[in-house]
Parts: sequence; structure tokens; C-alpha cells
Amino acid sequence: MSRPIRARIDLAALRHNFAIARRYAGTARIFAVVKANAYGHGLLPCAQALAGLADGFALLDLADAVALREAGLRQPILLLEGYFDAAELPTLAEYGITTAVHRPEQLEEIELAGLPRKLDAFIKVNSGMNRLGFTGEALIAAVRRATASPAFADVTLMTHFADADGPRGVAWQLDRFRSMLPCWAGPVSLANSAALLRYPEARGDWVRPGILLYGSSPFADIPAEQLGLKPVMTLASEIIGVQEIAAGERVGYGGTFTAERRTRVGIVACGYADGYPRHAGTGTPILVGGRCTRLLGRVSMDMLACDLTDLPNAGVGSPVTLWGEGLSADEVASAAGTISYELFCALARRVPVDFIDGEGN
Repeated sequence: MSRPIRARIDLAALRHNFAIARRYAGTARIFAVVKANAYGHGLLPCAQALAGLADGFALLDLADAVALREAGLRQPILLLEGYFDAAELPTLAEYGITTAVHRPEQLEEIELAGLPRKLDAFIKVNSGMNRLGFTGEALIAAVRRATASPAFADVTLMTHFADADGPRGVAWQLDRFRSMLPCWAGPVSLANSAALLRYPEARGDWVRPGILLYGSSPFADIPAEQLGLKPVMTLASEIIGVQEIAAGERVGYGGTFTAERRTRVGIVACGYADGYPRHAGTGTPILVGGRCTRLLGRVSMDMLACDLTDLPNAGVGSPVTLWGEGLSADEVASAAGTISYELFCALARRVPVDFIDGEGN
């Protein structure tokens, strides 16, 4: 018998969440963000599940963009960080890949490449995130150059919000963005998941939802269920052993949990080598047989412990949900001091993945 841990990816839930994004997007077109292996959910299965719905796909790696093209996807594909070496430019042209442009050298490299076709470009505007992009006179010069150059086809302005999920909101960045090029009448791409859900004024012409597609809330204070989102990934395993310990005994490496009463400890086939966060501590929620209990002690490489004291019917073979259906990844992530993005992206290659499309198909 193989080790019981498995991840289940529900593609129907992915499409359900996309429909919510579509409702908020209005007339804006949607780039489904599938970077980082579709946030750990599987690039090709997720992109193919959205092939008839999304207006485009956004990711980071050129090899992934090529894989989508070779799988038959014809929508625009945007490299969110642009290309990383001028030697990649012929591949962009061959496969019709759209690139972000965030520094002046890229404009010159594209013009000098002598490509057989014009490239679509998204010029990155640094409106306050202060990672990538142009500001001030450099932005004006970049836009003038790109729109006048025969090396470029369509030009779109793009920015990224630093606090769309927080108290500062997006108004300050929107004002800055608009003031930088007040006469710009071309297309813009603005909203991430949080801005799409909270700020209709930030839709622009292209929106770029990411985390909401995978069933997690971009907001710390609004549960995914309240937004109508469904979990796409469920990480599940089983109890493989049970220990009965007395009050005062400890559990796991370092003995970080000490029993205050006689305690039944369930051992789960899941650890940090599977992608479960090692820093998750006692009290992190876990489902055993559909009932909520708590993690005990320190997560090991291949196992973790949970409290079965109040679950008398649970034992070896009882199903365990680490996150997903019935237990929000957001709740687990919050208890572990991280975010659901990290949980999803950390899923280890050794964990078998089952793709379903609806109820058990």
C-alpha cells in the first residue's frame, strides 16, 4: 500500500471561482494568473480547465508559456516579469508571447533583435510598489519609444497594488498612476485579486486574478466562503498510528507539547517534506474524520501529531484533511503564521496529485 497522503485538485471549483472573477471584472478582460505551477495546483490542467473561459494567461517562466502554446492555448500569454535574457526574444516572437517591459534596456534589446514579428508589451509602471517599473520622465520616454517603434505592436500600461488587501487601499496608487501619464488613452492592466473584489474603479482593461481562482481569500478579515469561493486543492492523508500518553508527557522533537491530561495522540502521514509548514504549532486546526481537532507539538519531516482525545472513534485509517474541503487553507495558514499562497506553492513533488472535475470524476 502506498503512503496515504494525496492532494486533490477540483477543476470544477477552479471554474466556479473564475466565474466569480468574471462577475466582478465586468467588461474588463481577464488574465488568469497561473504562475508558480498555477500556485502549486498544476499549470497545464488548470490552464486547460480555463481555456474556454480566460481571455489570457499570466505567468513568469518562458518555458511555461511555451508549454501552454504547445498544448494548444491561443489566448494572449503575458510574462509578468518580462524576459530575463535577450536571447529569449526569438522564442517570444515565435510563440507570440507578450512581455512586460520594466527597464529601458529592454526597449533597446527588442528593437535591435530584428524579430520577424512585432511584440505586444505591457509597460510596467512603478506607482508605489517599488519593485519593478518606470517612474517620472523615464516612464514618459519609455511609452513614447514603445508606441513609436516598429518593433512593438500593442502597448498596455500595467501596475501592481501594494495594499489592495489592506488599510491603505489603492486610491493613492491609482492617483499616482494617472498623474504620471494623464493623456494616456490606451489600455491599462491594474487589478489583482484583492483590487478586483474590493475596488471596481481599479478594473482597467485587463484584470489579473490569482489567489481567488484557487479558492482562497486575499483578505485576512473576509473568509473565502463569504466571497463564494470554493477550495480547489485538498491535501488529505490518514492516521497511521495512535499513542496514549499520560499528563506531563511530551510529544515530538523538542517536546514542545506537554499533555495536561491523559491524551490520545494520532500520528498523520504528512510532514514538512510534503509541504506542510514546519512552523505550524500546537493548535493549528486539522480535520480527522470530518471533525476539527488540533495539531500537537512540532511537525516532523514525514509525520505530524494531532489530538484524538475527544474523538473516540478515530484511529488508524481515519481520514485526515490538512486543508481544503471542510477546512480552509486560509485558516490553517493563519494559525501557522503564513498565507495560503505559501501552503499551495510548497506542495512537494512527492505528494501524488489527483485531478477531478466535479464530484469524484
